[in-house]
Amino acid sequence: MTDDAPAAPTPPPPPAAIGEAGAVSGGAGAVSDGAGDAAATAAGGAPGRPPLAPATRSSPITRAALLAYLFLIIYASWFPFTGWHNQGLSPFLFLQTLKMPRWWTMFDAVTNVIGYIPLGTLIVYALYPRVKGLWALLIAALGGALVSGTMEAVQTYLPTRVSSNLDFYTNAIGCALGGVIGMLTVRRLLDQSELQRLRQAWFAPHASQGLVLLALWPLAQIYPQNFLYGLGQILPILSDWLSQLLDMEVDLVSLIRPDVDLTVEQYWLSETIITACGMVGAGLTLLCLLRKPAPRGLLVSAMIAASVLVKGLATALLFSPENAFVWVTPGAEGGFLIGAIMLAGLSYAPHVAQRRLAVTTLLLGLAIINTTPANPYFVATLQTWVQGKFLNFNGAAQFLSLLWPFFAVWFLWLPSHKLNAAKVS
Repeated sequence: MTDDAPAAPTPPPPPAAIGEAGAVSGGAGAVSDGAGDAAATAAGGAPGRPPLAPATRSSPITRAALLAYLFLIIYASWFPFTGWHNQGLSPFLFLQTLKMPRWWTMFDAVTNVIGYIPLGTLIVYALYPRVKGLWALLIAALGGALVSGTMEAVQTYLPTRVSSNLDFYTNAIGCALGGVIGMLTVRRLLDQSELQRLRQAWFAPHASQGLVLLALWPLAQIYPQNFLYGLGQILPILSDWLSQLLDMEVDLVSLIRPDVDLTVEQYWLSETIITACGMVGAGLTLLCLLRKPAPRGLLVSAMIAASVLVKGLATALLFSPENAFVWVTPGAEGGFLIGAIMLAGLSYAPHVAQRRLAVTTLLLGLAIINTTPANPYFVATLQTWVQGKFLNFNGAAQFLSLLWPFFAVWFLWLPSHKLNAAKVS
């Protein structure tokens, strides 16, 4: 071909190529408008906005929630973790008989099914989108059977617990039902949910573990505590364990703070500080995860209101309805007021300051709650508490009440918060 020969006509690009080129050329604009788009979708979405893109990787929130719920199941199944010994029985004896246990109630069976439904649902959510459909359901059902079988096998070594084939079957059924629920709802919840839009608009990119942690804070109020928001009182538990291990009386509180005899005013002051520290620590943990467009006051108020509601309902259920708000003492009221004032003043403080103050208040609360003797009135109130059929449930609730502040401090010290601080604005 010579230089003056006419060039061959270039065929027009196919429609798909035009769309791809347009998407590439508009990439910079899409990136620059990301924050505004997130805020718009949080407000309901402007006309013409595309739907939320399907998930391309597993949700960190569902993975963290699955791990937390698995820990709760383990604690509830092996509570109270004392008296371990080999009874000369096979750990899988419960699988070697088809007879129903001699003593069982419909309450036990229904509770076992309901307790494992969230596990099956969370397994399906955590697998999505890599594994979905019937395969996810199959893994959830097998996973539930494996977890339930392990819990029952280990209970063989606990004299206060009894392995049961009924528990195994009902737990496995509950996990399978949860898998069905997860399979039917996973796409709507993780791909097309308005909650997903609000998550992207209101919260920092790496806030997933923190959201699970904060969702557990109201539930941590279920277990009876010396003081309102007095979570993390672990020294009495460690004292009991050491006493049994060493076969002698061990009181770590007395060793740290010997011969302490508090007056009514000192108990009142301790309760005020503990309540304020617990409330401020949880509130600041939430605040340091929020973006500027988020309704900070509304979210913090909702979390605190949920904790009060759960506390009242749990107290009414575990003791009696007339004692639903017996924990509303002058010290608790003073601490609640101080906590509310501090949270209102720190709502728009820098995220670094919020995170550091959250760690400080949580550690201060832990120090005071673990060195303050039990209130005699609270000890007398516990004498009327009959755990009965709620033994497993109370074990999980105690696990939350003991370890929540420690998990919160660990989370607040994660290096990912440095990245959060740069992206939440």
